[in-house]
Amino acid sequence: MGRAHEVRAASMAKTAARKSKIYSRYGKEIYIAAKAGVPDPDMNLGLKRKIAEAKANQVPADVIKRAIEKAKGGSTETYNTIMYEGFGPKDATILVECMTDNPNRSITDVRTCFNKSHAKLGVGGSVSFNYESVGLVAFPANAEDEEKILEALIMAECDAKEIEMEDGYCTITTVPGDLYKCKEAIDELYPEVEYSTLELTMLPNEYTTLTDAEDLELWNRLLTLLDDVDDVQRVYHNVSMSE
Repeated sequence: MGRAHEVRAASMAKTAARKSKIYSRYGKEIYIAAKAGVPDPDMNLGLKRKIAEAKANQVPADVIKRAIEKAKGGSTETYNTIMYEGFGPKDATILVECMTDNPNRSITDVRTCFNKSHAKLGVGGSVSFNYESVGLVAFPANAEDEEKILEALIMAECDAKEIEMEDGYCTITTVPGDLYKCKEAIDELYPEVEYSTLELTMLPNEYTTLTDAEDLELWNRLLTLLDDVDDVQRVYHNVSMSE
């Protein structure tokens, strides 16, 4: 089972998750991107790209607009990104990315989630060394289009680490800096394309499967508790998601 399956499974999980969580995440990220430069996507490339990510995750236009207006209004809110690393049952590992204006609150909330799930927080680098930072793009495409897609990426000088054609989808893994170079190439090839995934993410080098009922219960409890923490932006892990 390749990364393409894991990407689609994660996308399905995002769809099933509370939409307000996704909206809040991108609201913060768009606000930060807008504050980092001119709050106009035509003049701020970072903001333009973050908006594209939000749209790929079905974030409504009014959520995007409110975040930009908040930045224009001179809000002084500041956020720091912090990554926590930890261990679940068996060989499960997890990275928890928080965006917070109060690091003490964040670590307290994350530690509580781990304690309630019999999981263990690790030190920096104890888990992340076994993950790879990549750009991910996934969109509907026919298997016979693979050569055409590969040619478009070569012409765009995009460093595509992997291309998978499976179940009517193309999933492209790129080096992080080439994510939007890849998007632009695909946009030109398929002007009406709708992405199911467009993001920078962390992928494990190896996946594991949890089969014990108690382990699965504790793991799902951890993911559910973390999802309820406002400061948690993203969770990356190496547990293979079932069909």
